Amino acid sequence: MEYKENALCYEDYCKLRESVEWQLYSKEQTQKALNNNLYTVIAVEDNQTIGMGRLIGDGVYYMIADIVVHPNYQKQGIGNKIVNMLIEYVDKATPIGGRSSIQLIAVKGKETFYEKIGFKLIPHEFCGSGMRKVIHK
Repeated sequence: MEYKENALCYEDYCKLRESVEWQLYSKEQTQKALNNNLYTVIAVEDNQTIGMGRLIGDGVYYMIADIVVHPNYQKQGIGNKIVNMLIEYVDKATPIGGRSSIQLIAVKGKETFYEKIGFKLIPHEFCGSGMRKVIHK
């Protein structure tokens, strides 16, 4: 297993989303999103991209998006490694005396995966409910 940084391409992004039956975005939207990543990690086995994760953000607030491991490779620690590499990127980018916040929206049923890595369910003692709005056209 090899992990590559900032090598996520459009084709692999789409194939992995399809492998877990996630809806695709338009090619234009997807390419723009991929061009604006801060950092990506892919997992490669036998020259096939079998896992991915993206990090977006502004230097204070970060969002982890599109953590996908092909179903044939799940439960092998690949997703954990990808998420930890994204967290490490934020840790290195956070200056001494600084503070960064990493957020994500877990797929229903996957919350415990992220809790094991140190994420807290919202609401908790400091935060209210996470919220989102989706615009369809």
